[in-house]
Amino acid sequence: MVCQLWNCTGYHMDLSTYSALPCFRNLSSAALMAYTVEIGHGARFSSAGRHKECLSSKNGRRLIINAWRASPHRILLSRRACGNNWSSRFAIQDAKSQWQSKITSDGNYSSRSLGVCSAASSTQDVFLDKEVSRDVSIVTDMLNFLNESWTPFHATAEAKRQLLKAGFQQLNEEQEWTVQPGGRYFFTRNMSSIFAFAIGQKYEAGNGFNIVAAHTDSPCPKLKPVSAASKAGFLNVGVQTYGGGLWHTWFDRDLSVAGRVLLRKKNGTIVQGLIKVDRPIMRIPTLAIHLDRTVNTDGFKPNLETHLAPVLATQIKAELLGKSETGGQSEGGNGAINSSKKPHHSLLLEVLAEQLNCSVEEIVDFELNVCDTQPSCVGGARKEFIFSGRLDNLASSYCALRALLDTCPDSASLADESCIRAIALFDNEEVGSDSAQGAGSPVMFQAMSRITKWLTRDTPTEGIEERTIRKSFLVSADMAHALHPNYADRHEENHQPKLHEGLVIKYNANQRYATNTVTAFLFKEVAKVAGVPTQNFVVRNDMGCGSTIGPILASGIGIRTVDVGMPQLSMHSVREMCGTEDVDLSYRHFKAFYELFTTIDKLTVDS
Repeated sequence: MVCQLWNCTGYHMDLSTYSALPCFRNLSSAALMAYTVEIGHGARFSSAGRHKECLSSKNGRRLIINAWRASPHRILLSRRACGNNWSSRFAIQDAKSQWQSKITSDGNYSSRSLGVCSAASSTQDVFLDKEVSRDVSIVTDMLNFLNESWTPFHATAEAKRQLLKAGFQQLNEEQEWTVQPGGRYFFTRNMSSIFAFAIGQKYEAGNGFNIVAAHTDSPCPKLKPVSAASKAGFLNVGVQTYGGGLWHTWFDRDLSVAGRVLLRKKNGTIVQGLIKVDRPIMRIPTLAIHLDRTVNTDGFKPNLETHLAPVLATQIKAELLGKSETGGQSEGGNGAINSSKKPHHSLLLEVLAEQLNCSVEEIVDFELNVCDTQPSCVGGARKEFIFSGRLDNLASSYCALRALLDTCPDSASLADESCIRAIALFDNEEVGSDSAQGAGSPVMFQAMSRITKWLTRDTPTEGIEERTIRKSFLVSADMAHALHPNYADRHEENHQPKLHEGLVIKYNANQRYATNTVTAFLFKEVAKVAGVPTQNFVVRNDMGCGSTIGPILASGIGIRTVDVGMPQLSMHSVREMCGTEDVDLSYRHFKAFYELFTTIDKLTVDS
């Protein structure tokens, strides 16, 4: 049997003819992104000159085929029978929804069929049936997550909220744990890292963890412990750079602060609170070109100590409003910095107190990031991009979180699972992961150990933790460098990841990425069965290579690891961009990893 998808004239359906019908009522033909065909036995598709063979699933009867781009107006689904019985499913997917129809050869078409594609005598007519299901894109939900998650603290809090809403049970590392097959749990560390897991009901001693790991932090300026500074009649805020940011992109942006605040309540207790001042209160202005005539020829090269301090207010305005700023750092006529009496401007503290609905005196200390106030949004002429800060790596974090939530909605969803599905979202990756809440800490291994020990407490066996780790698999998910149209020479010619074409599998012979042949093969097998595309990336030999949490975790506990990432542009800028389609492809790939990996992981290497 062969099933063909054509977008040529001759055999076609004009979607505009049916635009008013229920199946296509909300379909924007310009937004069409993918066609999917499932049939029994064997298949091939043809779309816009592209051909792709597809891999059969384990039972040999189910295939999934993706045509990533096709004509926005004309579709043909036809088949040539090699037997009496056949069936197929036809789906049209845009950025928001997916429409599906079922087709059978026995003549039992639905009375609500929407139309007929006429074809040659060797091909039976194909009917588009009524809408039977709809898969909503997660792009809008991810934008909400990004807009909530200005800092790792907020990202962790939002992940916690969603897990609790889904019925996951919160654990505390300082207390004794009780877990069981079919249970769903999570814990946080430092309120900036989070580990969540769901135990399969068929779990047996020694079975592994299937983990997607990402990180919650992004490059940004952070307030110094003593941030108050006064320069030339302005109140400035002293900052230190966190991570390897493109710091010139932070100039001339509408900035604010967000993070964690410690409060001393009236009864003397110290509590932690999160703060996000969602209005612009600071700015780092650039120098006018009239005072820097060579900036366009010599480049913009700010001194990160003296030029990156945001302006909070003018000193005279603050004093006129009764906000005298005698504390903090002051600058005399000779430019010398005097020692401070107050570590932070009173004006800043009052803004924080107003936001927290507390008194200034209650604020004991804080850990604040400088943040861009512009919301994350969908952009591009065809709405094919996401413009946002912190895509690296909150985009991966959200796709992992959502995939876990949607594949483990309740205990019943784990009825056929024999392993443990998990996410690990770490802090401090951008500065090397060497912290108590980073991937360089033992937090993930300690969690795996505690879970394994509890589940096997009545049947102690030799090497249970070690065997569990060796059977486990980690997907290290961090954003990848998409091919830049204006700097195409920065990519090796055979490894040029593109937007809208799926997760990028990262390779590096010097182990800057943890991918090897076996781990890449297994992850690609998941993609084939799920019908999602993948891409490959290696850095040029004459350029340095970044790294991820993958090698840290792989070398730290010996877990099998593949490094992957969603392609993006403007990495480490205050404002990054990626493709909307890649968000959904990543989500689908991670979902398939949780649902399929246990059955796919049959390759024995060390026999």
